[in-house]
Amino acid sequence: MPDAKLRIDKWLWQARFFKTRSLAAKQVSGGHVRLNGNRVLKPAQAVGPGDVLTFPQGRLVRVVRVEALGERRGPATEAQMLFADLTEKKDAPPKNPGFEGKGRPTKKDRRALDLSRSQDG
Repeated sequence: MPDAKLRIDKWLWQARFFKTRSLAAKQVSGGHVRLNGNRVLKPAQAVGPGDVLTFPQGRLVRVVRVEALGERRGPATEAQMLFADLTEKKDAPPKNPGFEGKGRPTKKDRRALDLSRSQDG
């Protein structure tokens, strides 16, 4: 079957990008999914191996190439065989940025502040 095709919402659901098929269909009909660079508005749009999909997922914009069509929504390991991830890897922001001197003062700072206020009066 060289010309095998599958609905785009069903493929996104089978590849485990969306928890439900209706969520996948909502993303597609909302115009948030691109197929080979063209915006798709119908969840019934057919996709096949070699097609490139671009869609938002959380704060990340995913770019994936369809490698295979699934027969069912199986485990995650099976779902990962359906696509090749082309998303650019970005450096993760530092998880704990350094203290910038903002926020609540320390006990020592509060004592110095109280002392300076009492001497002013």
